[in-house]
Parts: sequence; C-alpha cells; structure tokens
Amino acid sequence: MNAQQKSKALFLDRDGVVNVDHGYVYQSDKFEFIEGVFSTCKAFYNAGYKIIIVTNQSGIGRGYYTEADFLALTDWMKDQFSDNSIEVADVYFCPHHPKKAHPEYLKECSCRKPAPGMLLQGIQEHNIDPACSIMVGDKLSDMQAAKKAGISTRILVRSGQSFDESAKQEADLIIDSINSLPALLNT
Repeated sequence: MNAQQKSKALFLDRDGVVNVDHGYVYQSDKFEFIEGVFSTCKAFYNAGYKIIIVTNQSGIGRGYYTEADFLALTDWMKDQFSDNSIEVADVYFCPHHPKKAHPEYLKECSCRKPAPGMLLQGIQEHNIDPACSIMVGDKLSDMQAAKKAGISTRILVRSGQSFDESAKQEADLIIDSINSLPALLNT
C-alpha cells in the first residue's frame, strides 16, 4: 500500500454493539457477544474494512475494574474474533469520566465520546479515510464523536438503549440489529 492510499474502517462501539451491555463488563464469563457480530464483521473484513473498536470505559476510572482487567478481556475478545477469521486492527478505550472517577481518571478529556479522540487516533494510526468509513454505535455520543471525526456514515443500532430525536438526527441510518449491516456492502 503506498503512502497515498488510505484504508476504510468499520468503527464499532463495544458495549451494546459487539457485546450485550450488562453494565461494566470486564470478565470473559460475563461477556456475551451480540448475535451476528462475527458474521457482520467478517463480511466487512472480507470487503477490505479494518475493524476498530472504540469504547468508553469509565468503570476503570470509577474503580470497578482495572486497566489490566480491561486489557485481559480485550485480548480474550480479540482471540474470539480471530477464531472467526477476523482481525481486529485495534481497540481504543477511554478510562476517564468528568464527574464520577478516582482522581487520576477524573477529567474532561479528548478521548471520551462524544469527543472524537479515539476515532481520530484510529484514523491517524491506521491511515483511515473517514469519508469511506462507518461508525456503528448505540448512543448519541457515538454518533456525535463520529461526526466530529468526519466519519461519513453513522449507524445507530437499537441495543435496548433508548435514544431521543437528537440521536436519530445524528445518525444516517437506524437499524434493529447488527445483522442488517452487511446489506450496506451491496448498495
């Protein structure tokens, strides 16, 4: 790949998109993959998209689990993708929270969604063209971060989260299941 050629990426929020959001999940035995996530990611991976996960993890900042706990779970999760012939290019996480965290994590940062920091880091480190990329999330903050990062296609998936009109307005498409995504590859 020459220096001019950029990649496209499928950016995914984790909790509610990759796995069922049971709240502050940090152990593999509590991690439940969303039905269809592997087949969907495989379709995009085969179509030349890099798979990049971007996730707010304020549970670290709140002291519910450690960065080491999160990284161990992330390694396990990436292994599950690998077992399904999918390479996860990267996983970016934000341990901060502006109001509810231990002192070292208590701050306004540029990485916590709706800020675009994790997406911008992925775009830069993996030579991604945001105009050819997709963000899939289940919250308004996911859509806002994607918009700020210049990601052209923003998809809101119904995961049990309630979202209001403002979230719907920030999304290009609202889907009931991640299983609907591969159809986009044919459009």
